[in-house]
Amino acid sequence: MRAGAATGAIAARQLGRPPLNFTALGRHAALGSSLPLRQQHRVSQRPVSRRSSLQCTAWAALAAASFDGAGSSGVSVGVEAAPPPRSQQHGFAAFLAGIRAVLFYSTTLIFAAPLFCVMLAVYPFVLQFDKYRRRAEHAINTVWAKLTTMLYYPVQIEGLENLPPINQPAVYVSNHQSFLDIYTLFHLHRDFKFISKTSNFLIPIIGWSMFLTGHVMINRVDRRSQLECLKQCGELLKQGASVLFFPEGTRSKDGRLHAFKKGAFSVAAKAKVPVVPITLIGTGDLMPNAREYLLFPGKVRVVIHPAVAPKDADSMAAESYAAIASSLPPELVAPLYEE
Repeated sequence: MRAGAATGAIAARQLGRPPLNFTALGRHAALGSSLPLRQQHRVSQRPVSRRSSLQCTAWAALAAASFDGAGSSGVSVGVEAAPPPRSQQHGFAAFLAGIRAVLFYSTTLIFAAPLFCVMLAVYPFVLQFDKYRRRAEHAINTVWAKLTTMLYYPVQIEGLENLPPINQPAVYVSNHQSFLDIYTLFHLHRDFKFISKTSNFLIPIIGWSMFLTGHVMINRVDRRSQLECLKQCGELLKQGASVLFFPEGTRSKDGRLHAFKKGAFSVAAKAKVPVVPITLIGTGDLMPNAREYLLFPGKVRVVIHPAVAPKDADSMAAESYAAIASSLPPELVAPLYEE
């Protein structure tokens, strides 16, 4: 019940409304008129302000569903205290983190070089027999990521039972905190294509391996490139390949979860495939955004939430946002709307 109330409070902040009234509305919808009559009247008569009634109804229903089913998903999604922020740390701790970062990048390059040669060797066969999913290339990338991360931080995964079958295409969506996110998501043992800006494909070895694996390029400031990216993702899904989106669009600058762009959910709705929400916890603390020259010690949690069934894009986006937010401390969830 406390987890559901916390989720209702999170959703309330997204609407820019007082958490008490919104939580009451969620409980009223979930438990069936359990509020006193005067409080029900105050909630029901509150004006919608500057948002559409459709948005308000969707978020209210979402809060009710979260309140009613918070403990029934089979996945550990309890809110836990966030570790102390390291984005502003200096001194000896930052010095040691800098050394760890140098070792991390050295390690990843040492492993990447020979594995890239293997990727080149199998590439002709992959194009011939597995053009879209490219499972062999993805498997090599997984080996590379695991060999790198196992030396620097452990990855704890919760909710593996919520992953769709290996051969079922899906849209995976995750919060985006750090450069370490992709390394961590390779631990899922599901082949996917992720979206990355074009310049990343030019990075020696790493970017070239992204090209061989068939990940999707995008120019974020070019509308035509964005549309082409979504079209390519739709084609991949039709061919049985899964795609991974960071629906915030880029790495979070302040470590908080921000508003989702609708592209990932539009692709899923059109292809009629499920969306699998994933919460990454700890990557931003280990390697803060814009301080990729530091790597602090610690561990990473990956929480895989139940898949969201295909429906309209707005509903899938709202449900995925609530699921991902439910495993984050409230202070790490930014308001979606500002008055």
